[in-house]
Amino acid sequence: MARAWRRRRACSNPEDPLGWLLQITRNEALRVMERRSRRTAREVVTPVEPERAGAEPIDELLSTMATQQALARLRPDERALLHLRYRADLSQAEVARRLDMPVGTVKVRLHRIRKRLRHDWPQDNEAPRRDH
Repeated sequence: MARAWRRRRACSNPEDPLGWLLQITRNEALRVMERRSRRTAREVVTPVEPERAGAEPIDELLSTMATQQALARLRPDERALLHLRYRADLSQAEVARRLDMPVGTVKVRLHRIRKRLRHDWPQDNEAPRRDH
């Protein structure tokens, strides 16, 4: 509905917009389903080995702490970009519209943030890097 509201002037029949709204709803549902199917296709399920089952909670805790530390080192505007793109699950174009910036700028900034996070992220049993 938000998408329809933003594009309400594009409706060719404003007196009877039901067909137009239904088409927007259909397109949005298809977009969400496609995004979910791509995400599901990328996910890899690995079985938990019984001898490692007891170590999982501490590994998860350490991973969560490392994530929080890495995100805390980002500027607020960088965290906002990541939040909109990955937590709110908006496309790069939608993020650009929300933040009133060019799509290319969003793409470049997200790329740089991910690169920096990969560099700062602790590798297996390694302490986080703090060189900047």
